[in-house]
Order: sequence, then C-alpha cells, then structure tokens
Amino acid sequence: MSFLDEEYLLGTDAARELYDAIADLPIVDPHSHLDVAELADNERWSDVWAVEGATDHYVWAAMRKRGVPEARITGDASNREKWDALARVMPEIAGNPTYEWIHLDLRRRFGIDTPVSAETADEIWTETRRRLREGDTRPRAMLREMDVETVCSTDDPAGSLADHRRLADDLDDVDVRPTWRADRAVHVDGPEWDEFVDALAASTGVEIRDFADYRAALTASHDRFAEHGCRASDTSLREPVTKPVSDERAAEVFAAARRGESLTDAQVEDFRAHVLSFVAGLDADRDWVTQLHVGPVRNYRDRLYEELGPAAGGTVTTGDVEYAENLRHLLNSYDGDAEFVLYCVDPTHYPSVTTIARAFPNVSVGPAWWYNDSPFGIDHQLDYAGSVDLLANHAGMVSDSRKLPSFGSRFELFRRTLADLLGRYVERGRMPMDVARDLAEHVAYDRPKELYGF
Repeated sequence: MSFLDEEYLLGTDAARELYDAIADLPIVDPHSHLDVAELADNERWSDVWAVEGATDHYVWAAMRKRGVPEARITGDASNREKWDALARVMPEIAGNPTYEWIHLDLRRRFGIDTPVSAETADEIWTETRRRLREGDTRPRAMLREMDVETVCSTDDPAGSLADHRRLADDLDDVDVRPTWRADRAVHVDGPEWDEFVDALAASTGVEIRDFADYRAALTASHDRFAEHGCRASDTSLREPVTKPVSDERAAEVFAAARRGESLTDAQVEDFRAHVLSFVAGLDADRDWVTQLHVGPVRNYRDRLYEELGPAAGGTVTTGDVEYAENLRHLLNSYDGDAEFVLYCVDPTHYPSVTTIARAFPNVSVGPAWWYNDSPFGIDHQLDYAGSVDLLANHAGMVSDSRKLPSFGSRFELFRRTLADLLGRYVERGRMPMDVARDLAEHVAYDRPKELYGF
C-alpha cells in the first residue's frame, strides 16, 4: 500500500469489495457551510490557496501549531506567501486528516499526485493556477464533478436567501437547499441577539414588539425557508438544557433583553429552553429534522477571538456536558412527532448520545463531528453506534465544510472507513457480504435521503 493509493484505508479484501460498491454513489450532504454566494457567482478561483486555505480553519490551526505567523495565515501576506508557508509545514501535519484531505483534493480535483512540501510548492502552485485558468474548475463544475446530488448550506433565519433564489433560477442539476440555523434566535445572551431581532423583523415584515411577535416572525422565516426546500433546522449548544418554561416567563425575558437589561443565567437558560422547544415544534409541523450540535466551547482562545472573531479555529471540547437529563424534556415532548439528529463533539459522550438514540426511534446519531472527523474518529464512532444502536439508523455523513473541493474528499474518507469497518465484520464472520454491501449502500446514500426527505 502506498500513499492514497486504491487501497487507502482498506485493510481487507472484503473492504475493497465494499468500497467498490459505494465509491461512486452520489453525495447527499445534509450539513455544510457552503458559500452559496460563491456558488451563485460561479467565478474562477485565483490560485490553490484560495481553494485550499482561505476559508479552512483546520488549515489555519495546523499552520499556527507549526509556528507560521498569523500574517501568513489570515493576514496581509499574499496568497503565494500563504501557500508557501503551508507547503513548508505540510509534512509536519501528517497524521492529521487535514493532510489527507488536502492531498485528496489535489489528486481528485486537479490530478496532482505530488506530496506537498517546500520543494514542491512552486510546481503545485503553477500547475493548479494553469488548471484553474484553463479548465472548467469553477464551483458549479466542481460540484458536478464530485457528483453532489444534494447539499444543504447553513443559513441565518434573518437572511434573505437571495443567493438560493439565484441558484434556483439557473442550477437545475444540483439540489442546493438552505438550513434554518437557529443559533442567534435561541441565544438571547449572544452579542448579536438584539441586532438579530431587528434583522428578523426586516426580513419577514413582522413588526416585533413583544415575544408573541418574535414567535410570529420566527414562524414566518421558517415558512420562507420551507418555500426554498429547507428540510432541517440546526442549533449549536454548549449545554443542551431543555425544560418546561411558560410563555409568560419567556416573554418576560424577551422584554428585559430588548430593554438592554443584564440577564441572569436562569433567565438565559429559560429563554433558550423555551425557544428551542418552539423551534422543534415548528420543525415537527413541517416534517423537518431538528439537528442539535452539542458541546463545543467556542471562542476559547481570547486573543484569537479578539483579533479574528468567531470561527477562527479557537473552539475546544469538554467532557462537562449533561445530555441525558438535559434533553429528556425536549425528546419526550416530541416523542414520535419529530426527527432529531444529535451531534456530539466530545467522544466521551458517545454512550449517552447513542443510548438516547436507542431509546427513541425518532432520534439518530449524527456523524463523527469536527475533531472526530478522521479515519480513527469515524471508525470508532460507527463501531460504537452500530454496537449499541443500529448502523442502519445512523444519520450518514455530512461534509460540515466551508471548502468546496473537500466535500468529495471528506465523503471519500468516510466511505473508505465505513467499508473498512464493515469489511472487518465480514472477515470476522459477523455478517455475510451481501448484508454488509446493503448496509454500506444504505448508510452512504439511502439513509440521509430517507431521513431528511430529499
């Protein structure tokens, strides 16, 4: 076996046979951070850094760890200088999936097999520039080349969806759908919450004077997203507290927040729990999936947050999250009435998340998320989820990516890891090959279509 060859991640004959059965299935991606404006504009990328590094905080974090100055990561250095800085440290990040994703991108999208290093930086820069200039490597063509059938972006409820409308008018061979990202609606203590309320009012045409108006505006936004093919909401929560909270209590907190009062932790928790349940109710009425991304401690590194803002690579995980008791009220309130997908960023919580999914037929375990999106992390999560719950009920793969070419690379890594896991099961006599093949095809393609109703 050599670097990223045909047998990459496939340790048995059974694994290779299973991968052959799923390798060319279309990509169904229910959760990404696709830049919809970039796709709608469909402009050519200028160079390999614009494709591989400009939006990827995994790349940024790896470069920082190897001592690259911030100016050559997110600062004023030229794209060529940033690419050279990445190439110089690239051999030093081997073992991290970022190393494999970038090389898979270069192989699959640009036909470049050369490992990235300081010595090969100029060669790769020149060849990718040529291909970006001469070939049809623009965003829409790349989606088609990767055989992306459906991809869901992440969108603010106050957003206009104008770029989605542009795509609906002139992109008919890739299904691009919005996702209703409820973070700013739920987190009343967020720095942008008051601004969000005003933006929501403007985008929906609902005058928001009180909490009843706020709920009406959220409903109007939800309806508008449904008209654009949305099939899911998504909320990121540090602690997934859910409990019964009256309309009156939520209205009191809303009014206090709009007056600019400092809220207590209890007020914030009550408002969040109430609105989260309200969102789940909207989803249930629409037959949407309620996605919950639980556990990240965001903006942990103060200096990074102050200089670059959120989503810059400073999020950490913690084992100090309670799933079972905190989610009990919400899941029992919508038992059988709504589909939930639970994503957990800390693998020490797999037992809680997986046994919750086992207890509720309408709860699915989401894919290995964030720091767990690696061959090791995916294998561990699928193996555990299948042993405690059912692999057939696993939610399948998502790219969770901001970088277009990595959609294909991340799905390839997932499918190879899935094939290797099931191949081991076959080789050890745990299931026959025909059952493993059907299961691989189901998890890789059929299950997300079934779950999200695409």
